[in-house]
Amino acid sequence: MAILTQVRDPRVKDVTVTRVEMLPDMRSAVIYVSVMGNDTKQELALRGLNSSAGFLQAQIAERIETRYTPRLTFKLDGGVKRSLEIARVLDEVLPNTAVAAAADPTQEDA
Repeated sequence: MAILTQVRDPRVKDVTVTRVEMLPDMRSAVIYVSVMGNDTKQELALRGLNSSAGFLQAQIAERIETRYTPRLTFKLDGGVKRSLEIARVLDEVLPNTAVAAAADPTQEDA
């Protein structure tokens, strides 16, 4: 939530956290994000997040009680972009009637 409300970097917009991978010793975490927009906007948002990592680590330190506060690293998650591309290709390949029939299970085959 701090990414949306407290990070003041103008580059950080339209960011969604998709997953977090934490090392077992909890000393570092990789945060995967999806950013709406073109490649330039995504790269700018990623740079903004990485420059805000210290601030976000301080926010985490206030909320959790651990010996170490995890060091945050942000990476782009290409999964959302790939799934949109797959959906686009499927829309081109599959005929509309097959898609409509699959969406409406009440229709019977003739």
